[in-house]
Amino acid sequence: MNVHWHRRDLRASDNRALAEAARGDGSVLPVFVFDPEILAHASPPRVAVMLDALESLRADYRELGGDLLVVRGDPREEVPRIAESYDADAVYWNRDYSGLARERDNEVRLALDDAGVSRAAYHDALHHEPGSIRTNKGEHYSVYTYFWKKWRDREKDAPYDAPEEGEIATPADAPDLPGTTALPSLADLGFDEPEADVPPAGTGVARGRLADFREEAIFRYAEDRDYPARDATSRLSPHLKWGTIGIREVWWATEEAMDRADGDPDEEGTEAASVREFQSQLAWREFYAHVLSARPDVVTRNYKSYENDIDWREDEEALRAWRQGKTGYPIVDAAMRQLREEAYMHNRLRMVVASFLTKDLLLDWREGYDWFREKLADHDTGNDTGGWQWAASTGTDAQPYFRVFNPMTQGERYDPDCEFVEEYVPELEAASPDDIHGWHELSDAERERIAPDYPAPIVDHSERREEAIAMFEAARGDD
Repeated sequence: MNVHWHRRDLRASDNRALAEAARGDGSVLPVFVFDPEILAHASPPRVAVMLDALESLRADYRELGGDLLVVRGDPREEVPRIAESYDADAVYWNRDYSGLARERDNEVRLALDDAGVSRAAYHDALHHEPGSIRTNKGEHYSVYTYFWKKWRDREKDAPYDAPEEGEIATPADAPDLPGTTALPSLADLGFDEPEADVPPAGTGVARGRLADFREEAIFRYAEDRDYPARDATSRLSPHLKWGTIGIREVWWATEEAMDRADGDPDEEGTEAASVREFQSQLAWREFYAHVLSARPDVVTRNYKSYENDIDWREDEEALRAWRQGKTGYPIVDAAMRQLREEAYMHNRLRMVVASFLTKDLLLDWREGYDWFREKLADHDTGNDTGGWQWAASTGTDAQPYFRVFNPMTQGERYDPDCEFVEEYVPELEAASPDDIHGWHELSDAERERIAPDYPAPIVDHSERREEAIAMFEAARGDD
C-alpha cells in the first residue's frame, strides 16, 4: 500500500502524485491532515471552501470503493505515524512552493527517513516548476512579458489518469490510529461561519465552470474581462487555489477552445486572441508562484528596494472606511462590498482598490494584503502578494509610481451604466450614472438630496495623487 498526502490538490483526477502512487501493485490510502500551523494563517471563507472540497473528494473516493482518512495534528508526526500504521511502502505528495510549505515538507521528509519510510514528491501545481524558466543569465524573471513568451512556448503535459475502482483503500481497519473519515466543522477547527456566501467547491463544480466558460465566454474574454457587470471571467480561481481541478485539464480545455476559435491568436480582436489572453492569465498565476519560490520574503517585504523607506501613513479611520466600502468612491466601495458578500472580487477591481489604498489613502500595501487574505476564498500567497506589490509600485514588473489609477475614471470606463455599483451600493440606486461618476464633483447639498445615506469622498483624489508621487520620489531619494 502507498499513502497519498493531499494538501492543495483536492481532486482525484489529473493529480500527478496520486497517479504515481496508484501505479504500484497495491492500493492507495488518501490522507488529509489538518495542520494547526497552516490553519493559523487561514480564514473562515477559505476553510469553508476547503471543507466543501474535501467533502466532494471524499464522495469521489467512496464511489471508487475507498475513503479519505482525516487526521488533525502536526504532519511531521502524523504522516509518519499513518505510514507506519498501514505498513505503507511509500508516501506520495505534490509539492507546494511557499516558504512555510517547503519548510514543513522538508521536516516531514526527515521524519519519514527516520521512520524508514520511502517518500516521493512531485511537481503538479504548476505547468512549469519554479526555477525551470530563467533569464539568459540564469536568474528568475522579474518581468512578466519575457516569462510569458517562454512559458507559452513550453510543451504542456497531458492530464494524469484518475484512480480506478479498487485502487483506493479504506482506512476503517487501521490499528490504533487516531484518524477518522468524518470531516470536522468550521467550529471544530475554531472558525466562525464566514460573513460571505462562499462559492461551492469540488471537481464537479470546477468542471462545470470550465465547461460553461469554454463554451462561449472565453471567445469574448479579451473584450469583456475588465467589465465587472459582465459574466466574462472563468471564476476558476478558488478551484485552482485548492486544486479541485488540475492545471493540465484547464490548459487542454483552452487548447480545445483555440481549435474552435476564429482568427489568429496574434491578431487583436479575434476569438483566438481572446483564448490566448485567458491563457496569459494562467501564466500570470505561475509567474507569481515562481517569484514567491525565488523570493519567499515578498509576503512581508517589498520586492523592489528604494533608497529610503516609503513613508506610508497610519490612518485607522481611512482603513476602516476602505474595508467597509464607505470611501465615497462608488466603484471602490462596490468592489469592497462584493468582497465581503461573496469572498471574491473581480480582477480589474482588485487593481482599483489596491491602487486606492496605496496611492489615495497612502496606506501600506500589507494592510490590504492582510484584508484580502482574511476575506478572499481564492487567496493565493503568490498571486496576492504579486498583485498588491504591483499596485503599490514595490513589486516585480510593477505599476510605475507616477501612474495612479483614477477611481472615477475607472468606474466610468468599466462600469459606464453603473450596473455593478448599483448592485452592491444600494444607497446609490436612485442616482443617475452621471451623478455616480461625478459624485466627487457634487456639492454636499446635491449629495444629500440624491443619496443621503452614501458618504462624500473621504479624500481628494487629485491632491492625494500628488502626495503619492512626492512620497515615492522621497523614497527614491530624488531631490
